[in-house]
Amino acid sequence: MNRRSGAPENMNLYDDQMGLISQYYPEIYSQVVQEQAVEKPRRNRRKRSKAGESGSSSGVAGKRKLSQEQVNMLEMSFGNQQKLESQRKEKIASQLGLDPRQVAVWYQNRRARLKSKKLEEEYSKLKAEHDCNVVEKCRLENEVLRLKEQVCEAEKDIQRLLERADGISSINSPSSSFPMEVLDPPFLGGFGFEGLENVLYVPQNDYINGLEWVNLYDM
Repeated sequence: MNRRSGAPENMNLYDDQMGLISQYYPEIYSQVVQEQAVEKPRRNRRKRSKAGESGSSSGVAGKRKLSQEQVNMLEMSFGNQQKLESQRKEKIASQLGLDPRQVAVWYQNRRARLKSKKLEEEYSKLKAEHDCNVVEKCRLENEVLRLKEQVCEAEKDIQRLLERADGISSINSPSSSFPMEVLDPPFLGGFGFEGLENVLYVPQNDYINGLEWVNLYDM
């Protein structure tokens, strides 16, 4: 008795199962058949994509690396004019023995590096200005605090002077006011000095102390 290999037996068993499914479950059978039909093109696409990747990698490897002389020439050309037109691109590629697309890609990368460098320089400049402004801001804040302290001290000094002035004015102010009585000049005749008015002249606007009158009486 000949034994069959495992793979054909599995295939026959699979076919028998699919036949039973098609008889009893036609909807499920149609769905399985559709899924199998979709999986086959996917496998083919994967194979093609792998082949394309290998071809592209070989193409990249086949590109020649720029020599230092070519880089120097491209740098010089870029320094003269950063914009790359079609005719100029073809001319540069012909002079350097390069592919025109390779020249275009180099110009594109060079412009990107130049833009990045300008942005870095601008950033450094703005950062330096910002740092200076921060330092100046701190200095001004400290100056404002110092001036506020001076104003506070000046207000305290003014308050102390006002309090001292109020104390002095309260001390010097009289507790009671005494009216000044205007006395008439003494009448000499009442004291036995008749006829001496011309001898003893008493000014009308002068006031003689009472002690002085007593001295006159003792004469």
